[in-house]
Amino acid sequence: MPYDIRPFAPEDAAGATDAYRAGRPHLVVTPEVTSWLVGLPHYHLLVAERAGQVVGSARFGPVTESTVPHQGFLNVSVLPEHRGSGIGTALLTAAERELAVLGVRDAHGWADGTPEALGFAAARGYRRGRRAQFAGRDLTVPLPPLPPTPPGIELRTAADFLDDPYPVYLVDIDGTRAEPGDLDLADQSYESWLAEIWQRPDQDHTLTTVVLDRGRAVAFSAAQTDGRSYWSAFTATCSTHRGRGLAKLAKAHSLHRAQARGLTAAYTNNDGDNAPMLAINDWFGYRVCAEEWKHSRTL
Repeated sequence: MPYDIRPFAPEDAAGATDAYRAGRPHLVVTPEVTSWLVGLPHYHLLVAERAGQVVGSARFGPVTESTVPHQGFLNVSVLPEHRGSGIGTALLTAAERELAVLGVRDAHGWADGTPEALGFAAARGYRRGRRAQFAGRDLTVPLPPLPPTPPGIELRTAADFLDDPYPVYLVDIDGTRAEPGDLDLADQSYESWLAEIWQRPDQDHTLTTVVLDRGRAVAFSAAQTDGRSYWSAFTATCSTHRGRGLAKLAKAHSLHRAQARGLTAAYTNNDGDNAPMLAINDWFGYRVCAEEWKHSRTL
């Protein structure tokens, strides 16, 4: 059956979201977020349409914070029942062509840790790199008790910072510098952070916990949600306050609020080398449910 590769249109939001999840129930995303992402200046989206249905997508663009020029991201997914007919290859080729026009020379993406996905990437010249893992936690069963709050520590939510989120931004930037990775990234500007992180439609400010030490924001655990499931977007602690259990404290309060709201599942993704965060998630009872591998290719 023939198919067409074309740019995303507003009416594709639901189909493109399904194609992005593509048999991966641990991903938490909504059509609203899909439409919002396309509005970001560095984010591009192609879809594959077959018989009036969106069956695949390619998400790509330049890595704007990279200190090494000409770096780009590229991820492709196809609904399981439509794989093996050339759609993924067509999406990949079209996206690579557009990346080259944008000045990208090195494309980086993630492939699911399945023989099919890894074989697809290898057959198209992509080199396997670092590993990341997805983990899930059933929120219909009890969570561990809340850890004690140390003296001088105050817990707030991100909703308390709606008028001035700059203190949260500073924690985010400090935490991002310590994240494992193989691309050297410059600090994201405050304006870009507001547009791409703080104002993201599924960013739940009431579930996001911010830790203050004598009035100064020093840690947070950010949450996104689709109304049913909880996604740990980022948990960070300032370099001056690491090793004191504040990340665990922030995430514990966030998860307990999510459970009280009636959310039924929590998911997260962590680099395989991020031992501190992996240990925290193990303590909460998260269990690995999938993995993915970074792949890169020079265009």
